[in-house]
Amino acid sequence: MSNTDRLAQLSEAGVSIWLDDLSRDRLRSGNLAELVRDKHVVGVTTNPTIFANALSRGEEYDEQLRELAARGADVHAAVRELTTSDVRDAADLLRDVYTATNGLDGRVSIEVDPGLARDTEKTVAEAAELWSAVDRPNIFVKIPATEQGLPAITRTLAAGISVNVTLIFSVERYRAVIDAFFDGLEQAKEAGHDLSNIQSVASFFVSRVDSEVDKRLEAIGTDEALALRGEAAIANARLAYAAYQEKFASDRWAALKQAGANPQRPLWASTGVKNPEYSDTRYVDELVVANTVNTMPEKTLGAVADHANIHGDTVTGTAEQAQQVFDRLAAVGIDVSDVFRTLEDEGVEKFDKSWAELLDTVRGQLDAVKVQS
Repeated sequence: MSNTDRLAQLSEAGVSIWLDDLSRDRLRSGNLAELVRDKHVVGVTTNPTIFANALSRGEEYDEQLRELAARGADVHAAVRELTTSDVRDAADLLRDVYTATNGLDGRVSIEVDPGLARDTEKTVAEAAELWSAVDRPNIFVKIPATEQGLPAITRTLAAGISVNVTLIFSVERYRAVIDAFFDGLEQAKEAGHDLSNIQSVASFFVSRVDSEVDKRLEAIGTDEALALRGEAAIANARLAYAAYQEKFASDRWAALKQAGANPQRPLWASTGVKNPEYSDTRYVDELVVANTVNTMPEKTLGAVADHANIHGDTVTGTAEQAQQVFDRLAAVGIDVSDVFRTLEDEGVEKFDKSWAELLDTVRGQLDAVKVQS
C-alpha cells in the first residue's frame, strides 16, 4: 500500500487530517501546500510551543521583525503581529479546502494567551481581538477548557466566533464543554447570528493521559497495575466519543440543528506517541471514527502514511470495554480525577512557559535588530 493510500483510507473513514504545526518556513517553502495537495492535510493547529519553536530558528521572520522594531512595537504587539500573520497566510492557503468542504475543514487554529486560562473576561476579550486581527472566516480561536474557560467558550461562540476548545482531558469536563457549546449557539441564535457560519471542535488530549497514568501504574508496580499500561488514553477517548454521541442525540441539539447549527466535532490532539515501546501510530489507528479530526505532528503524519493500520471504525460500540479499563485502573489504586487535574494544570503551565519563552525570543530578536540599525 502506498503512503497516500493509508492517508486516503483515514480521510475516507471520515477523519479529517490536520497538521499540528505551523511556521513561516513551512508556508514559504511550499511544504504546507504540498501536504495539503499530496497528504490529505485539511487543517492546521498551533499553540504557544509551536510558535516558540518556529520563531526561535531560521531567518524567515527577520524582515517583519525589522519593520516592527522600526515602528517601536513592544514585544506583545510584535508577537501578536508575527503569529497572526502566519495564521492569516495559512488560512489563505487553505481557503480552497474551506470552500470545498463548506466550511468544515480548511481551518487554522490560534490560541489565546495561555496566561489568561483562568481569567474569563480577558479570554473573551482576547478571543475577539484575535478573530478580528486575523480577519479570516476559516480560523478557530483556541480556548482552554478550564473552569474559567467554559463561560468564555460560550460567550465567544455567542459572538459568532468559531472556537477550538483545547486542553480537554476528562469525559466529565468534555460534557461541560458540549453544554458550553450548546449555550453559546443558543445565545448566538438569540443575537441573530447565522448558526451555519459557526464551527467548533473539542480537542481531547490523548497521549498525555497514558504518560501520566503509566507513571502512576509503574509506581504501584503490581502485575495487575503494569498490565494496564498504555490502556488509559484510548479508553478515555472512546468514552469521550460515547459522550459525544449521547449529547448530540438530545432534543436540545436537534433544535439547534434545525436552526442550521453544525455539530462540534471531537478532535484527537496530542496524538504523537511519547513511549517508544508503543506503536507510533496507535493514537490514529485506534481512534478511527467518522466526523472526527486527528491533528498530528509531521512525524506522526509520516508514520501513518508509511505503516498505519487503518481498518475501519475502531471507536463506535467500544464504550463498555473502555469503562472496564477505568474500573480496573480504580481497582489498582489510580485516582483518575487527580490524573485529570494534574494534566490540566500541567497543560496550562507548559503553554504558559512556552508563551514566556516566545516573548523572550521575540524580545531578544527585537533588541538585536535595534542594535544592527
